[in-house]
Amino acid sequence: MMKTLEVDLGSRSYPIYIGANLIEQSALFKDCEKATSIYIVTNTTVAPLYAERLSKTLASFGKPIRTIVLPDGESYKDWENLQLIFDDLLKFGADRQTMLVALGGGVIGDMTGFAAASFMRGVRFIQVPTTLLAQVDSSVGGKTGINHPLGKNMIGAFHQPVAVVADLNTLKTLPARELSAGLAEVIKHGAIADALFLDWIEANTASLLACDTEAMAHAVLRSCEIKSAVVSADEREGGIRATLNFGHTFGHAIEAGMGYGKWLHGEAVGCGMVMGADLSCRLNHISKADVERLTKIIQSMNLPTQAPKFGAARYMELMQIDKKTEGGKIRYVLLEKIGKAQIKSVPDAQVIETLAATGAA
Repeated sequence: MMKTLEVDLGSRSYPIYIGANLIEQSALFKDCEKATSIYIVTNTTVAPLYAERLSKTLASFGKPIRTIVLPDGESYKDWENLQLIFDDLLKFGADRQTMLVALGGGVIGDMTGFAAASFMRGVRFIQVPTTLLAQVDSSVGGKTGINHPLGKNMIGAFHQPVAVVADLNTLKTLPARELSAGLAEVIKHGAIADALFLDWIEANTASLLACDTEAMAHAVLRSCEIKSAVVSADEREGGIRATLNFGHTFGHAIEAGMGYGKWLHGEAVGCGMVMGADLSCRLNHISKADVERLTKIIQSMNLPTQAPKFGAARYMELMQIDKKTEGGKIRYVLLEKIGKAQIKSVPDAQVIETLAATGAA
């Protein structure tokens, strides 16, 4: 059965649809009725799998449809490939009533959303996330953007979609590594906001790794419930929303330091959560047993828990370029306890201890 959640943002509220075979349900794309044209933005991996099926569904609205196919991978989340979207929109006469549809994972969703936020100063778009990571995290909340060589997601805009259509069947075609990367964000939601959900994740590891539909439905639904509640309370990350970045300050440093695409985003976040948990323990917020438990859960999902060795100075340099940095001070998302997070500045000496303990230094 399809589940529907509402992201409550007043006049900019929108639904999240979660279920199987949703790509074929034209009613979920009803916002396309008022569009003058529809542009599907996807990539070379997803296009052969789902672009034609989505085009057939959207054809029921009787609007011109174009498909823009971008290269696949985090390394292509940049200005050059963003321009390919703008080139097509301008060349073929898109206007302010054009609807963009992001068909793909987090990279496609972020780039399509940023294009929608920027083109003619803002057009509407729909998210159709096809990876677990995108379904449970990046498609919800309106964060859009691209990477810069010096920092991940540092250039972008807040621009909410008009709908999120999460078709669970698309997860069946995910490589095992991509599935595990998405499970990192599922674990994160339990760690920062719902201890009972983390218990459930721990008990259902095998079902999640097997991409069992019932297990995935619960994982996506509960993750979206947690994220939509946080986004509704703090849309532009002025406070509580920053807790959704648990593991990301360390994780983004890993991605930038290694070169985008060497590790998947979820892999870097998984390792970053181990580092964040270690730092939380050093500040006496959680126990060593909590750190060991979270590490084991992350390992059980086939995610790395040993950080790449860049050296402490390089990590500190990379983490300085973080959206949570204020007045030159890095603010870390830490676990106050399992199921509750907080944000605070930490003395560099303790961070360096964590870097050493996790293999980074």
